[in-house]
Amino acid sequence: MALQRALTWTGLLLGSAGLVLQFSISMQDMLAHGRDLPGALGAFFSYYTILTNIALVLVYLSDATGWHWLSLFRRPLVRGLVAANIALVGLYVFFVLRFLSDLEGLFAVADIILHYVCPLVYLAWWSATQRHGQLHWADLPLMLVPTFIYFLYAMARGAWVQEYPYPILNAIDLGYGQVAANAVYMTVFLAVLAVLVIAADHFLARLSRTPAQ
Repeated sequence: MALQRALTWTGLLLGSAGLVLQFSISMQDMLAHGRDLPGALGAFFSYYTILTNIALVLVYLSDATGWHWLSLFRRPLVRGLVAANIALVGLYVFFVLRFLSDLEGLFAVADIILHYVCPLVYLAWWSATQRHGQLHWADLPLMLVPTFIYFLYAMARGAWVQEYPYPILNAIDLGYGQVAANAVYMTVFLAVLAVLVIAADHFLARLSRTPAQ
């Protein structure tokens, strides 16, 4: 119980600090470069990293409080799909996006917190503190739904404002055919991560039932 509280509050504070820092410096930068406030807010909340880390913080908050409105984030399925999605965030940034920009100062700090530290802390929290054995293989399609909704949102917003949050979604440069192919690749990648989360859930459940030798 002490470990769960420690990891919950560590994750909650780190995630909140990372989001607040990223929001502060991003908004300041976008407004300084001529965006209006609605445009800056729209751009900030178009990033998958931001939305996934907000979900992560809400999971921690649901664990730390008894607030009824957070009951959705106490469900094993939701906590499991957040694990798969935050792993996707960290892996995609590490293997792809980090080569596309050279961040410095507070931007680098926020990048490290949200893309590396928060995913690792959440996966440790989920592995070490949750009651496992509640995910099922039939949950796999449901674990992909939030990301599909995000894809539709990002593409609709991009068609409206002519701006996309990630290069693989940029229909202006790539065309919709290539974007669709990229979406299929990322869906397969996320599905693999979801399978690993479900398998880990089953393994950790069996491990917890194994008597100590």
